[in-house]
Amino acid sequence: MTRAFYAFVVLLYTIPLLSQTKDKSFTVKFTTEIPTIDGVLDESFWNTAESANNFQQYFPTDSVLAENPTEIKMVFSDTHLYIGLTVKSIGDKWVTPSLKRDFRASTGDSMSLVFDTFNDGTNAFLFGINPYGVRREVLISGGGSDLRGFNDSWDVKWKGDSKIYGDYYTSEMAIPLTSFKFKEGETKWRFQSYRFDLQTNERSTWVRVPQGQFLVSLAFMGDMHFEKPLGKSRTPLALIPYVNTIAEKDYVLDNSGSNIKVGGDAKVSIGNGMNLDITVNPDFSNVEVDNIITNLTRFEVSLPEKRQFFIDNSDLFSSFGGSRDANPFFSRRIGIARDTAGNTIENRIIGGVRLSGKLNEDWRLGFFSIQTDEDIDNEIASNNNTMLALQKKVFSRSNINMFFINRQSFKDYDFVEREEEFNRVLGLDYNLASKNNRWIGKFYTHKSFQPDDSAGNFSVGANIGRITRYFNAFADFVYIDEDFSSDLGFIRRTDIIKGVASLEKVFWPKSKIVNNYSFELFPVTVWRPSLDYKKTDQDIRFTGKLGFQDQSQVTLGFNNRFTFLTDDFDPTRTDGEPLPGNLGYHFNSVDFSYMSNRAGVLSAMGQATLGHFFNGNIFSLDAQIFLRILPKAQITLALNYNNITLPDPYPSADIWLLSPKVELTFSKSLFWSTLIQYSNLEDNLGINSRLQWRFAPLSDLFLVYNDNYFVNQFSPRYRSINLKFTYWLNI
Repeated sequence: MTRAFYAFVVLLYTIPLLSQTKDKSFTVKFTTEIPTIDGVLDESFWNTAESANNFQQYFPTDSVLAENPTEIKMVFSDTHLYIGLTVKSIGDKWVTPSLKRDFRASTGDSMSLVFDTFNDGTNAFLFGINPYGVRREVLISGGGSDLRGFNDSWDVKWKGDSKIYGDYYTSEMAIPLTSFKFKEGETKWRFQSYRFDLQTNERSTWVRVPQGQFLVSLAFMGDMHFEKPLGKSRTPLALIPYVNTIAEKDYVLDNSGSNIKVGGDAKVSIGNGMNLDITVNPDFSNVEVDNIITNLTRFEVSLPEKRQFFIDNSDLFSSFGGSRDANPFFSRRIGIARDTAGNTIENRIIGGVRLSGKLNEDWRLGFFSIQTDEDIDNEIASNNNTMLALQKKVFSRSNINMFFINRQSFKDYDFVEREEEFNRVLGLDYNLASKNNRWIGKFYTHKSFQPDDSAGNFSVGANIGRITRYFNAFADFVYIDEDFSSDLGFIRRTDIIKGVASLEKVFWPKSKIVNNYSFELFPVTVWRPSLDYKKTDQDIRFTGKLGFQDQSQVTLGFNNRFTFLTDDFDPTRTDGEPLPGNLGYHFNSVDFSYMSNRAGVLSAMGQATLGHFFNGNIFSLDAQIFLRILPKAQITLALNYNNITLPDPYPSADIWLLSPKVELTFSKSLFWSTLIQYSNLEDNLGINSRLQWRFAPLSDLFLVYNDNYFVNQFSPRYRSINLKFTYWLNI
């Protein structure tokens, strides 16, 4: 790193910090009493436990105390952290859209508690509960600056329940200290809590969070002091075996059969801060299907990771580079391959190990090695996939990261070309997050290596942003060399220089109807170095947003676009006459979006776009309607429609994607959901119906039915039924 770079970093930290009114803290007393977790605060220690109270309003304003009081009490034993909540509102109309675990907090009344156990402002554990005693847990990374660092796929065992008393409810939570990672002898954790009160349409936090900042930003936290030092974090050995039986029929290939698959995971604690995950013959079957997406661009789209093996400390591996253009590691690449026809198919994972967590106060380590199976018929090699990542904390909340990725085929396959035998990527990142989160940024340099190819192959980027209540600014620069390659990454395209800027002005009027309104200018430009730095893409977007006091929102945007097609391209993907390459296209469009208050029994959100599209026109409608029968049922209808009209001889198309979904929660342990996805572009009507019985904590029995039909001729293409058993055993 250059002296100029260090000087720039130091300059950022000389900027005056946002001061809070006062630091908040409370003491967590020690107890030997074991409470009954029934939601009733009748144990004697609740009477003497200290309180965290005086919540600050976050919405609709951030300058007054919350209208309705919230009180948090905590005590701890040698094995557990016990939490008692008293939550008051104006009536007994508590909103809970579902009884299923891992609910979305903003759609119902809920409490969330955030614990920064290493006091680093970078990573934290979140535990949440609602008036019906439904629980959720989340891993927070990246300082909680945005939703990319909010991972609700994480699961851990703990107890909690609630009791409603008219206009208030109480909750009890018993979280094993083994659910956390922390330093032995620690006497203080940073702590924050936030609440959604849908009866008053209010959001509040224990420590004030300025509007404009993300609600779970780890920059804004108080302290919880333990009455005596904590001991070792003795996480038990967890064994998670599974058995999956499947009967299936492929009508296209005219074959059918049945199969039984056995495997599992193990979770081993190493010290107070490290986790070792082991997987053998893991099952990543279609118990939960991915949503179909209509893609009108020339580039691949990414889908979220849902597999438990990759969840813990996932930010150590997946947060390198730029998430949109230059992410060198994307875990969904592992276990997926392409057959001889270019179709994406499952590539069986034989097994793997994964070590991740805190080495000490300033250092984090991540390492995994996963072996995938060979598939000779589809010309897929057996590969070892390995990654090493190190993270060093610097300043208050920033960090420096390095990584090494290796994907390698060890056998000599006659269908594997020399340049495909291995792919290696080495990189260094600096993540900037100021103490008050007003300044955020990233600077990175990555280099790839292939057989007989080590010159160049760089991916370089830098971005910097400033977040305030009234004004936000962001700038981003990306360079990806034509020969840069990361087989385990998400690289939308290479051979680009990309510049991005964003300027947003936010207004906060004194109004009983409007909460805020803003205007944003967002230009994006891409040049191609191999084409003498020709400008190939430009998108200039101007947006106006209007946010209301009931949390609904309206957005109006204007887009001016330019695209230079280097190759022929059919945006309708109907195998018609493609638009000619080596030609530039200018086109404009306007869009309008609306999102209602999600707390209502009936709510909706959608966006409509109208304008030019390449050398033709487009009308798009993307909408979702939610009907809730509280708290047992939710019916969702998702619609995506694109009408593309191009001049002859180029194809026009009406592209439909319909996705109705019904979710029933019979109790906090029995759930049934059915998702139907109709896509005329994919020529597919798919049905996924899943019955889930959570017979023990984090232990499930699934019965899953999948059916797929061709749309045009309405004939079956694939059908299966799964019975899957998973059991979480702590030893």
